[in-house]
Amino acid sequence: MAQSNLLRIGIFYDGNYFYHVSNYYCYSHERRARLSISGLHEFIRRLAGIYEGVPPEFCQIVDCHYFRGRLPAQEANSRQILYKERVFDDILMSEGVVTHYLPMLHGGEKGVDVSLALEALELTLFKKFDIVVLITSDGDYVPLVRKLNALGTRVMVLGWEFTYQDVNGVLRNTTTSARIMSEVPYPVWMHGIIDGRDERFDAAAIDSLFVPTSYRGDSHEYSERTDGLSRAEGENTVSGTEYSSQTYYEGVLDDSEPAPRFSSRIVQLKGGYGFLSNDPNPRNLFFYREDLEGVDFSELRIGDLLEYEIGHNDRGECAKRITRIEAAPFTGRMI
Repeated sequence: MAQSNLLRIGIFYDGNYFYHVSNYYCYSHERRARLSISGLHEFIRRLAGIYEGVPPEFCQIVDCHYFRGRLPAQEANSRQILYKERVFDDILMSEGVVTHYLPMLHGGEKGVDVSLALEALELTLFKKFDIVVLITSDGDYVPLVRKLNALGTRVMVLGWEFTYQDVNGVLRNTTTSARIMSEVPYPVWMHGIIDGRDERFDAAAIDSLFVPTSYRGDSHEYSERTDGLSRAEGENTVSGTEYSSQTYYEGVLDDSEPAPRFSSRIVQLKGGYGFLSNDPNPRNLFFYREDLEGVDFSELRIGDLLEYEIGHNDRGECAKRITRIEAAPFTGRMI
């Protein structure tokens, strides 16, 4: 095969979305394992080869970028996540992933989608990617997809759809925009593949998408070792077993259950604050704009579905660390 037939792949992560999906498989799916960055990249190469009809060795990832909002260091430290963020940076760095962090202040994560879209378009123009892989669920990337289609670059979107109950019995769901999946040449429904509904991939191929079971902190011995990252070249040894920093972070360090989260719809919006339905409690749940993450208060509408943790302020019980998981249908008029 001629060298000109090498397929150049660029991957672009919506980091917040990827983290959410990885949490689902770690805490709510029967696998109880995090997604592996290296395993996912190898899977993408194999899948590109299937679509393009070439051997996987001719499908090379030449650029990979990760976009996410990031808390100020002081706040991250107070939430005890600063060290985990640094370890995950080591993982991304070891896999050749370029990070793009935007400041996440009181208005939440803002500008990530614009930054990702501009970077993807610019790099495609300069580096002539044959395939661009988007790991996102957001229909706002449809204009980007159309631009890439116009350039002759094939776009692959890795999307997930799943529904589950959290530890409090609240129904939660994640969906991927049908609009973006209909616009791309290679729409990939990952939940179907992982759950064994695609004959092209055997159990071993699916297992490779996850951190191996033996490295996930299943024993007390693994969970007690937290000092190995200082060793040379990012390699750590527990009972004679070598494992990468990715395994260490995704299995040993991050094995605690996250704080319970709930979901409710907005029933009222005021100047900088609002209220969420709190059935069966007759008193609606208060939230403040500074507790939003990933969405600006001005973008909210009555009927939006928000996900949050329970906290307290001078008004009493309220919603904290709030994200929007579903926008209310647009009615053609401002509410």
